[in-house]
Amino acid sequence: MSSTEQHLRVTIAALMYATGEDQRTLGAGLGLSQAQISRKQSGHASWSLANLDRLATHYELSVIDLLAGADHAVSRLPAHRRALAIGGRQTVLAV
Repeated sequence: MSSTEQHLRVTIAALMYATGEDQRTLGAGLGLSQAQISRKQSGHASWSLANLDRLATHYELSVIDLLAGADHAVSRLPAHRRALAIGGRQTVLAV
């Protein structure tokens, strides 16, 4: 598995956290099942280029923003896409 895939999974996890989405919600937005999202996020399946286009549209970002890393992608999220309250505990995302 490439480091690009790992960075993308971390970016998607960060975006889900920042927007308050879970795998089921993200899947519904992309036309995928929760199980498909889980396989992609666990590394058992890869995100396709078509998935990247749908992710970018879903989060109102460019594909380049998605590939630039978690901090960058979250910083580029439109304000109306951010969760009103982020969880009450700090989460560490391993790279």
